[in-house]
Amino acid sequence: MNGAGYTDRLLSDPEVQDICEEALSAIPVDGRRVLFVIPDLTRTCPMDQLFRLIYREVSPRVDHVDFMIALGTHPPMSDEEINQRVGISAEDRASLYPKARFFNHLWDDPAHLTTVGEFTESDIAELTGGLFSLSVPVNVNRVVREYDHLVIVGPVFPHEVVGVSGGNKYIFPGISGPELLNFFHWLGAVITNPKIIGNKWTSVRRVVDKAASMLPLERHALCMVVRDGALAGLYTGTPEEAWSAAADLSRQIHINWKDRSFHTVLSRMPDMYNDIWVAGKGMYKLEPVVEDGGTLIIYAPHVREVSYSHGKEIEQVGYHVRDYFLKQWERFEQHPWGILAHCTHVKGIGTYENGTEKPRIEVVLATEIPAELCKRINLGYKSPAEVNLEDYRDREDDGILFVPRAGEQLYRYRGAPPELGGE
Repeated sequence: MNGAGYTDRLLSDPEVQDICEEALSAIPVDGRRVLFVIPDLTRTCPMDQLFRLIYREVSPRVDHVDFMIALGTHPPMSDEEINQRVGISAEDRASLYPKARFFNHLWDDPAHLTTVGEFTESDIAELTGGLFSLSVPVNVNRVVREYDHLVIVGPVFPHEVVGVSGGNKYIFPGISGPELLNFFHWLGAVITNPKIIGNKWTSVRRVVDKAASMLPLERHALCMVVRDGALAGLYTGTPEEAWSAAADLSRQIHINWKDRSFHTVLSRMPDMYNDIWVAGKGMYKLEPVVEDGGTLIIYAPHVREVSYSHGKEIEQVGYHVRDYFLKQWERFEQHPWGILAHCTHVKGIGTYENGTEKPRIEVVLATEIPAELCKRINLGYKSPAEVNLEDYRDREDDGILFVPRAGEQLYRYRGAPPELGGE
């Protein structure tokens, strides 16, 4: 493993260059085929900087420098969006980076997938501590069979499903098929977001790493730890070892500990989250600091859709606490489990007893999604025009927390019970 990271400063450009050059020069790609897996626009990172370094180091040694966008179930990116992701213009792409090729992952088209293995019932029982016992095929984008090396390039943050994102998660679900991603997203939801998020070693991480070991090609990684859009850390090596080092640093700089909980939290979502499917991170990362009976507002005036990929399905099931689904499993088990996971993550933890659902907190959307639809999907509504941000700023002593750029930093309350991630 190679790399460096700091809690008190950022890496300099020469440091980043040295780490990348050392890592890439050690990968035996000369005359062979290498695929770089990179994040879409919903992940903050200096991908432009790393793209230039990767291309400069690798392009003289290969026929093509290929990049696949780890979309998971997110919509495909346009050429303009891809150019934005790697920091180039269309003219640059043609003249300065002629060997670069970019591919969107298509998660829901069987023709684009290949099976690389399978989890048996006993495998799943062992990996999940007995929570589940079922067989799950391991499918990924079929192009992996055309390459000798796969290099993951992406940031590492606290994550609601896997604990800490990055590493092999850029393969599963980044470029995987629906069966495994549906399974392990529901696994994370059953354990619950507050018990998962920010924790390094989880059942979901074990599933993801085991699945990645089934791939028929060599794997490497450049794992970024990002602060304010720049690199506080960069680690390289196998996906497992690079991720492990990056996760340790992420847990130091991406978790904000609070000495109190809050009755009102306003999560202001940046434009890179363009529907609730991704803007739900404003809930996941703040749920642990909202007091019982409190309110969390997802403020995103630019959001007009529940989900571009899954909106119709979400409207059918609605947002509910975990036990609402578990205690009526015969009603919901045929729905995609990844969608059920998203729905319970956004709603948060709570109870369902004798036909009555009691969420621990209220989740309110202050978006362009109309009030009638919010009611139908079982979330609160507030007109964004009625939100005066100044009413929320600098009010922590009053029990009000304002997060001006929510979605990547995790907030925890030191005095919370274990089920909410307290110390």
